[in-house]
Amino acid sequence: MSAMPNRHRRSSRDRLLVTPEGISVPVTVASRGARFGAVAIDFIVMIVLMVATTWALIYIAGGVTTFDRRLEENSAAGHALQFLMIVWLIAIFLFRNAYFLFFELGPRGATPGKRLAGIRIAARDGGRLTAEMVIARNLLRDVELFLPVVFILQAGADSGIGWLTACGWFAIFLLFPLFNRDNLRAGDVIAGSWVLERPRRKLEAALSLEVEPRSEDEDFGTAPAREYRFTEAELAVYGEYELQALERVLRENRLQALESVYQTIAHKIDRNDGWNDERAFLEAYYTQLRARLEAGMRMGRRKADKFAGDAR
Repeated sequence: MSAMPNRHRRSSRDRLLVTPEGISVPVTVASRGARFGAVAIDFIVMIVLMVATTWALIYIAGGVTTFDRRLEENSAAGHALQFLMIVWLIAIFLFRNAYFLFFELGPRGATPGKRLAGIRIAARDGGRLTAEMVIARNLLRDVELFLPVVFILQAGADSGIGWLTACGWFAIFLLFPLFNRDNLRAGDVIAGSWVLERPRRKLEAALSLEVEPRSEDEDFGTAPAREYRFTEAELAVYGEYELQALERVLRENRLQALESVYQTIAHKIDRNDGWNDERAFLEAYYTQLRARLEAGMRMGRRKADKFAGDAR
């Protein structure tokens, strides 16, 4: 038996995510290389920001050469420099702790490094990524990375036991993604999240669904296709996330998934006129929802998902 063509092979990182609405969405788990590259980029950005902030405060303080001398003086200049030192400590603390939280709590769910790597955070249960999940997975980063450094500093740089313990600590958490099929780090396990590949296309470049023209033989004796029109209220139920999920279901074209998604949407908008014509119903809903969302984007209004406010 000949091997299957490459285009029909599924990657070992492909998964089927079932949302709380019962929509089956094919997703791809981010590779370990992409995650490592994203973290490396983020740490480079953090270091650059820290260095830039440090030099900016030194410049404000009047230069490195006079910094120590003025700090010892019991004068207004000395107090000002002490205040700048406090500002520097706060800034370093925020860069280390708030950098990941700020970006991952945003609508994109990704830091600059993750965006460049084409990956983002998502909830493993198919629901919405919550602030509790993001905070939990980032608190574990202190345990994974920063606590060993603190241990070495307390034990002393010349402490062999300290270095050995820290290296073992690093190795455990660094190799953790190698021992699970979804490449999860410890923070993902605790938070119930994972990192997925993000499609590299904009909403405007999404799939254009076209119905293939019927032949004359097929048209003969068949009923004309039904046309579905949806009101603004019916289209306002869902946002960009659901549009992309619906697109993937239509692309996969699996009968069971189409029926499940049709039942979910029809129940949500209180419609039942698409029975036994599920694909045409979903194609019409997809087309009109996409047009509505794109019109809102052109006016500077976006609706990320069904939980967000209306984009009108």
